[in-house]
Amino acid sequence: MKTSLGSKLFDGFNVTFLTLFSLFSFLPFLYVVINSFSTSASVIPTSFSTEAYRYIFSASTFTQSLKVSIFLTLVGTLFQLIMTSLMAYSLSHKHLPGRNLVILMVLFTMLFSGGMIPTYFVVKATGLLNSLAALIIPSAISAFNLIILKNFFQAIPEELKESARIDGSHELGLLFKIVLPLSLPAMATFALFYAVGIWNQYFNAILYLTDAAKYPVQVILRQVIILTTGSIGDTSEIEAVTYYGNSIKMAVIVIATVPIMIVYPFLQKHFAKGVLLGSVKG
Repeated sequence: MKTSLGSKLFDGFNVTFLTLFSLFSFLPFLYVVINSFSTSASVIPTSFSTEAYRYIFSASTFTQSLKVSIFLTLVGTLFQLIMTSLMAYSLSHKHLPGRNLVILMVLFTMLFSGGMIPTYFVVKATGLLNSLAALIIPSAISAFNLIILKNFFQAIPEELKESARIDGSHELGLLFKIVLPLSLPAMATFALFYAVGIWNQYFNAILYLTDAAKYPVQVILRQVIILTTGSIGDTSEIEAVTYYGNSIKMAVIVIATVPIMIVYPFLQKHFAKGVLLGSVKG
C-alpha cells in the first residue's frame, strides 16, 4: 500500500513534534538528577559530588521513611486491589439484590465527599490514628477504579463462570481462579494507579501520624524543601540539610521518584487495554 506525500509529511511532523516534546518533558527531571550530583554553590552544576546521597542514606530518618513508603506501597496496593476486586465482582452480578442502590452510592462519592474534618474524626473513632493502617484503609477502594473494574468483569463471558459453577467452584474460587487471571491487564493498570497514589501521599500522613518514625518518604521530602527554602524547622538535622542545600533537595526528589519510574515501564503496556476494555462495556 503506497503512502501519499501528504501522509509522509504528516507522519514526519508527528514524529518530530513528539520527539521534541518528550525531550522537553524530560529536561526538568534531567536537571534535577544533574544537580543532585553537584555542590550547592551554584545553580548550574560545576562539579561532581555524591555527598548528598551519602548524607541521605547515612541519615536514619531518610532510610526509615524509605522503608515505610515501600511497605505502604506493597501492602497497600495489594490490600486495595483485593478490596476493589471483591466489591467489583459482587456488583458485576446484574441480579444482585440492591445492586443499583450500591452503585448509586458509589457514584455519589465521586461527586461529594465528607471532607477532611469528618474523615479525621472517623479515622480517630476507629482507632487508626498514628498507625500505618490510617494511610491504607480509608482509601481502600477508589470509586472510579471500582466502576471500571466492574465493567471489565461484566465483559467476561458468562459461560465461563457457569461452567466453573457446574464443576463445583464457589464464588471466591471463581473470582481468583477464573475472573482475575482473565483480568490481568486491568489489574496491572489499577495496581499502578494505587501504587503511585500511595507512594506520593503525604497529606494524610501529616494528618494522621504523630510518630516521625512512621513518616513516608514524601513527608521527609516536604520537610527538606521547607528547610532548604529558609522556613523554620525543628529537626536536629537542619544544619546538615542547610549545608548541602540544593543538592540534597534534588537528591531526595530523585530517590522519591525513581522507584515508581522503574515500575512504570513494566505495567505501561497494559494501560490502554486494561482501561478501555473496562470503560466501553455497560
